[in-house]
Amino acid sequence: MEEIRPVILCGGTGSRLWPMSRTQSPKQFQPVAGKGSLTFFQATVQRHRTKGFGRPVVVTAAQHAKLVKQQLQEIQCDATIICEPMARNTGPAVLAAAMVIDAETPGALMLVAPSDHIIQGNLNSPILAMRAAAMDGRIVTFGIRPTYPETGYGYISDGGAFSTYDGLHRVAQFVEKPPLSRARALMQSGCAYWASGISLYGAKTIMDEFARLDKATFKAVRHAIDRGEQGHQGLLLHSDSFRRATNEPTERIVFEHSKSVALAPLDVEWSDVGCWTSMHAIGTPDEAGNVCQGDVISVGTTNSLVRSDGRLVAVVGMSDVIVVDTPDAVLVTARGKCQDVKKVTETLRAEARRESHQHVQRDHVWGQSQSVLTSPDYEMTVLKINPSASINIDPLPGRQIIAGRGDLELFDGFSRRTLSNGERVLLEVSEKFGLTNRSNDRAEVLLVTMNGTVSPELPMRDVSNA
Repeated sequence: MEEIRPVILCGGTGSRLWPMSRTQSPKQFQPVAGKGSLTFFQATVQRHRTKGFGRPVVVTAAQHAKLVKQQLQEIQCDATIICEPMARNTGPAVLAAAMVIDAETPGALMLVAPSDHIIQGNLNSPILAMRAAAMDGRIVTFGIRPTYPETGYGYISDGGAFSTYDGLHRVAQFVEKPPLSRARALMQSGCAYWASGISLYGAKTIMDEFARLDKATFKAVRHAIDRGEQGHQGLLLHSDSFRRATNEPTERIVFEHSKSVALAPLDVEWSDVGCWTSMHAIGTPDEAGNVCQGDVISVGTTNSLVRSDGRLVAVVGMSDVIVVDTPDAVLVTARGKCQDVKKVTETLRAEARRESHQHVQRDHVWGQSQSVLTSPDYEMTVLKINPSASINIDPLPGRQIIAGRGDLELFDGFSRRTLSNGERVLLEVSEKFGLTNRSNDRAEVLLVTMNGTVSPELPMRDVSNA
């Protein structure tokens, strides 16, 4: 049978997981278990790199395309990348993936999976068992048996088993984020499941349903692909066309109105990791119920999550708390109040604070950048350039670089020369500047931007990573 094409959806900002998750580097691109572990996105891709599954398709925001490509390279995975010029929810994203897959492999099945969930257990076997139903035109959505009355999830009511497909059930009803009393009743009924966000169907099947139920979105996405630009990072959808698509999830556009939709229960441990309480739940606790990640000392502390991204964090005499330390922000909250972290990010955005959207330390294809000092008049950033990597630095009035360690070559648009350690170069507006690390170790450069020319985006462009 044909291989199933995994479609990994990389939208969302993960605001409840601040300060780990930021707008420019959201939750799905952060390590699951602290520094050195796979990211949520990488773990999702790896989950379906097995027999029965084909080359993945990743749908992501255009601003995250480089990060997606970098994280795919780290796990040595080739994928088709579709870049959204703006967020339009999962419906248009899924439809774009279906159209690309249908053009590449007519008749193919596609498995849609969120990129920021944690799943433990045998997921692929029940998915592969649903291939026949999907080939016959069924839209199979996978459900998780609820373990508590969660009000933030969608539910799927079981409408009875099919006699023609083993393990497949009809859908009686979709219930979106019910109040507590309804959620409790659904759980106690034994006939309702959490909507996992995972679904399986033919690319042609979902295209036909979109064309039937939302012609305007079908036309908008078709034009966005046809008028899109294929670049080094992937297919960039045409902006003016894509924004005309309905800003709704696939469930609302198609699933709730299609007679082809069906339910397949999953017997796995699942979490959408929507807040820090969930991060504590999926971790491996010590004898006191603490999940400690990074350089942490815990004394007289119980049932807590303590996470450090670098420096030592000591927690004494605490219970049921979340402590998250990053280079530029610290979060301390009670476990039961983690949903309110979103209010912090709303305040940061309202005050136009950098901490809402950007980490002080950022990874790039060419290396790493770290903001070390910021004021209204200037910003100082350390650039760590990988061996043989090159970058372009945009010139601005008052901008300069100071060479640190490493064998650095400067190209000013006319000639190339080697920089000595400690040498300072003023980057005039009329010139173009490129830096290449010719050594076998990381090189370091101090970038200083003066006189109100600081940009919220680091003003550099990747050249190569040869």
